[in-house]
Amino acid sequence: MERSSSSWFRWRRKKAREGRGAGGEEDHQHKVVVDGSEIRELVEDREAFGMLVDTTFRQLDANGDGRLSVRELRPAVADIGAAIGLPAEGASPNTDHICSEVVSELTHGTSQGEVSKAEFREALSDILLGMAAGLKRDPIVILRMDGEDLRDFVASSRYEPSAAAIFSQIGSEGAPLRRCLSAALQQLAVDHGVPPASDAWVVENIVEPALRQLPANQLEQPASRDGFVRQLRKLLGAVAERLQEQPVIVAHTENTYDGSGVKRLLANKFELDKLLDSVWRGVPGEHKNKASKECLVAALDKMADAASLPHHGAVKQVDAVVDEAIKTANADDGETVDEARFKKLLTDTLGAVMRQLNSNPVFVSTNTVVHEPLSGSSGLFSSPPPVSSSPSE
Repeated sequence: MERSSSSWFRWRRKKAREGRGAGGEEDHQHKVVVDGSEIRELVEDREAFGMLVDTTFRQLDANGDGRLSVRELRPAVADIGAAIGLPAEGASPNTDHICSEVVSELTHGTSQGEVSKAEFREALSDILLGMAAGLKRDPIVILRMDGEDLRDFVASSRYEPSAAAIFSQIGSEGAPLRRCLSAALQQLAVDHGVPPASDAWVVENIVEPALRQLPANQLEQPASRDGFVRQLRKLLGAVAERLQEQPVIVAHTENTYDGSGVKRLLANKFELDKLLDSVWRGVPGEHKNKASKECLVAALDKMADAASLPHHGAVKQVDAVVDEAIKTANADDGETVDEARFKKLLTDTLGAVMRQLNSNPVFVSTNTVVHEPLSGSSGLFSSPPPVSSSPSE
């Protein structure tokens, strides 16, 4: 498939000349905050957006029949996500639902699940603006980790107290040094300059080569606290060298779910009623007279964005709150319900979720390695260029 339309690149170059960052707000090239601003500007630029739609549609319409099937749409949807910094489908439960939802929205109400160019343009505009709104609320920070921040951490006064505290948490006198060092990398985070050590690529290309630079006989010896602190310093220095040779791109997100979004929704009766009507219309006919947990969870998922909640399955702590709220609202007994009762169950469940999160907020921080280069992507949309790493706050 050809690279993206020239109109998209011309539009991005124009914005670069005007001093805008690629993908969102820039902080002196230390990080890129993908906040949806560039997406909104693209959609509002009618000429650039029109040329993008025309070229993209032509590239995706493999059989030239003037309509796009679901199979032909998925590459476009994947490239939209890559362009705004979302992890690849299957990489993160926080974003995995987006691709399927976008395809469903694009084909909703169309004959045989296909879309014409006009339908594609209209739906793509709606989807992009929806993504932009979501990113404005919950930006994604794109970090390029090249070892600089890690070297600064190791050389700072923070290092020894941090290393000693980590050792007290993960090890004990007598545990093998290798095990303690590997566990320490799991404890360190992007604000230390360490990429996610749970990622298989990071382990194979960064961690293991760095470990091999330490004396093999020492790695299997019992670890003492002082020895651990010394060897961890050496290991992190080796990791920093590997990162300098092979920088790692990380998509970082932070979210606090405190129920405030639910409170705003419940306080806006007009918006709430409109959303409840839309959700009720979307309930399959065979489920309309029976309230089951599965049906209610699906309905709550359709209200998630408006309530500033994650989709079910994305955050286990919030899932537990929702499950408990369904029980509290007596919404999981499979009773026969009409439209009014169904809407009341949803409203009561949201109220229970709000109260629980207000009392016990859930904080979630995710770091996902982006394995595709952010510049030079072969997809239909260009991604933000690599930038130097910076700890996220």
